Amino acid sequence: MRAVILAAGRGSRLEGAGTGVVKPLVPVGGVPMIDRVLATMASAGVREAAIVLGYQGDTIRRHLLARVFPITLQFVENPEWRLANGVSVLAASGFVRGPTLLSMADHLYDAAIPQALLAAPPGSGEAALAVDRDIESVFDLDDATKVRTEGGRIVDIGKEISVFDALDTGVFSITEGLVEALAAARAERGDCSLSDGVRRLAAAGRMWARDVTHARWLDVDTPDSLRHAERIFAATAKAST
Repeated sequence: MRAVILAAGRGSRLEGAGTGVVKPLVPVGGVPMIDRVLATMASAGVREAAIVLGYQGDTIRRHLLARVFPITLQFVENPEWRLANGVSVLAASGFVRGPTLLSMADHLYDAAIPQALLAAPPGSGEAALAVDRDIESVFDLDDATKVRTEGGRIVDIGKEISVFDALDTGVFSITEGLVEALAAARAERGDCSLSDGVRRLAAAGRMWARDVTHARWLDVDTPDSLRHAERIFAATAKAST
């Protein structure tokens, strides 16, 4: 029950929202996003998490250490945080031993998503991604990462692919196989995104899709998506009162 949370990037597109805080600490419904991610992981059964830090890492570390979570936290530094997100995964490679959940700090989601991944972990050398097939309901399709699947396996991924049947929710279950794929991609060109590693595993038939279509997830990385997330959480809070 382990997870890696990527919180190293600058999140420059959210700077225009005027929040005045580093991206993982931007509040949604009054709660910082990374706090929501950790609370969701805890409710799914995760007991240990590695937080990958980079831009304003000390600020995020101090914030988390001042709070109490039902998860043991470790902190991993990514001095190359200006590079693509795959480099952050490589920074935490020592934490990946067997199936390990992987999440972005700016993706908010129901506990049903990590639970689905924990219930069907990938095999040795494989990885799995939670995908949403309700394409019409996504807030910003242009910005979403698209996924094409065949027979339960992922065969292509990317924001610009033209043929797709699902969307990337930003929550994975990974093994050393993805770490090796990312390392190979970086060795070729000096940088690597998560999608680079997924494509390599997909080409080898080792990348699985886990359908979580009926679970809620939000990618919060622009001012518009932040406002959308605020509306969603405000409506949820009103409905619960």
